[in-house]
Amino acid sequence: MSSAPVTRPAPVAPTRAPSGRAGVVLGCLLVAVASAVGVWALWRVFVTTTSGQVVELAALRGAEYGQTQLWRVAERVLDVVSVGFIAAVILAAMTIAVLRRRWELALQVAVLMVGANVTTRVLKLGVLERPELDVAASYGNTLPSGHTTAAASVSVALLLVVPPRVRPWAAVAGAGYTTATGVSTLIGQWHRPSDVVAGVLVVLGWGAVACALVALTSPRAATSTGALRRVDDGVRPAGRRSLRVAVTLLLVVGAAAAGVAALALSRTWQGVDADPSRADQVLAYAGGASGALAAACMAFAVLLVLRQAAAARLPES
Repeated sequence: MSSAPVTRPAPVAPTRAPSGRAGVVLGCLLVAVASAVGVWALWRVFVTTTSGQVVELAALRGAEYGQTQLWRVAERVLDVVSVGFIAAVILAAMTIAVLRRRWELALQVAVLMVGANVTTRVLKLGVLERPELDVAASYGNTLPSGHTTAAASVSVALLLVVPPRVRPWAAVAGAGYTTATGVSTLIGQWHRPSDVVAGVLVVLGWGAVACALVALTSPRAATSTGALRRVDDGVRPAGRRSLRVAVTLLLVVGAAAAGVAALALSRTWQGVDADPSRADQVLAYAGGASGALAAACMAFAVLLVLRQAAAARLPES
């Protein structure tokens, strides 16, 4: 007499604990709120005060030195940013999401791109104002920087959709491209340093919102195809090392750049009542560029950690 075959239950997909998911979402929302407060603080300090406007005027004048040579490179960087470029990146990011069968990521990319770029435009043209404080000729409010927002948002869009093993290096490349675009606007005197940092913060806020949406995605919908999952599982140890290296690199470079920016701009601020010398102007310019680098590195380090945490799953128990 043959025994009936034993039916084994299907393996249960690993899921994130509800409390862990709530913690990730809360962290993302706190980052988004902190980013909004940061944009307001930059506007309040550097746009609405005489001292802030003088410091940034010194940085703009410092950009005039060596501008002819630097602009040859900066102009090419800025020419890349266009409506067509943004549309192409959105299409590419959504294509990657579809190929990975991560349908929800396509929607999250759209939320990030539209939210960040529309927010920057609304803030710059309809919400924030630049008062006339007799510092220099004013051309209206320019905070946040649209070019910086566009560059940072396309970089974060790719960070959202690429596979985990690629994510750390996408973050490093995104920080580099965002910095190059932001500094290029300083070289061309299109924007002031606070405009660039504010643009990064706008994208950081919306990137955190997108990561919160990733964390809220159901485990089944957030799982890639079996083939991709096997590939990712095979590189997990190396992926964790890459993550640590990338985050450490971004934080170290960001902290060093923030220190340079703080020293340079504080010196300019202390001499705000005096006519700045050429050296002071170049120092303020260097401080502004360092501030752009610091903001980009810190923002992408935070987003990389949030993106990894949002997609994390607890091992099967």
